[in-house]
Amino acid sequence: MPYRICKVFEVESGHQLSKHPAKCRSPHGHSRRIEVVLEANRLDAQDMVCDFTVIKEMTQEIMEAFDHALCLNTLDPMFATLKQAYGERVIGFPAEDPTTEVVARTLFKHIRGQLTKQARQREARYPLRRGVRLVRVRVWETSRGWAEYEE
Repeated sequence: MPYRICKVFEVESGHQLSKHPAKCRSPHGHSRRIEVVLEANRLDAQDMVCDFTVIKEMTQEIMEAFDHALCLNTLDPMFATLKQAYGERVIGFPAEDPTTEVVARTLFKHIRGQLTKQARQREARYPLRRGVRLVRVRVWETSRGWAEYEE
């Protein structure tokens, strides 16, 4: 049985679901809680899956990008206007709505890429063994509902 650890992040973000038939079609925001779960079959020399600092460093860029950002389908008629007005605070999702499921998948794929990079760094202050795997990313949209992605 593998060992697992989880690091939780919180971001404020908005989205608009252009395909939705009701209220979610309009721009609205969420206080999102994001759980990142890693696992390993054995512990490292410090008796850990990895240091929690590794997870924080690997996710810092994407968490900052999503915090106080508006996520939009690039096919939304207002996407180009809002992107021009607010720049990096508008995150485009190519031809799909930024549902919580899609956000979880996006975060998972980004973090998995960062995990691979981190494992290759030999001189890192907080080293990461190659056997550490990203299990899932769970994104809470509200206190009562979440979506997760894993491969």
